[in-house]
Amino acid sequence: MSELKRIIEAILFVSTRPVTIKGLQKKLDGFAVADFERVFDELIKEYNYSDRALEIVQVSGGFQMRTRLDYKEWVKKFAREKDIELTKSMLETLAVIAYKQPIAKNEIDRVRGVDAARTIKQLLEKRLIEIAGRNDDIGKPIVFRTTKRFLEVFNLNDIRDLPTFKEIESLER
Repeated sequence: MSELKRIIEAILFVSTRPVTIKGLQKKLDGFAVADFERVFDELIKEYNYSDRALEIVQVSGGFQMRTRLDYKEWVKKFAREKDIELTKSMLETLAVIAYKQPIAKNEIDRVRGVDAARTIKQLLEKRLIEIAGRNDDIGKPIVFRTTKRFLEVFNLNDIRDLPTFKEIESLER
């Protein structure tokens, strides 16, 4: 099991995307899901509860090795970080899509009160949303949903990790 732990640690170190158990199972033969789960639990405890600059987080349905936020400013001096810059209209549109997905453009326009075509195009280019198909309304309009990249950027493991409306209202008080 310690060999599997070292293999997964090396994969996490070089991966730019979250590593999933399903993805590991496809590439690493002879290991059960329970083996992978046990190794991830051990690695998370080792990294997250020790005095290291790195941590392992569960995000976007997988696991990722990241620099702790405490060291972000130091790392930025050496590695150019590409922030995803979002305008207010992009954030508003993204919030509508995240909470109402799958959702058609006309419904986004109605909720926001403005035409969202340009903003939707920008969010598609940044890979924060994607086309989820078409709905059954007249004309079968295209519907949108958030992507795994959205989960990564906002440090969410699942869309259900978004705060509820009640939680947001409690912050305003």
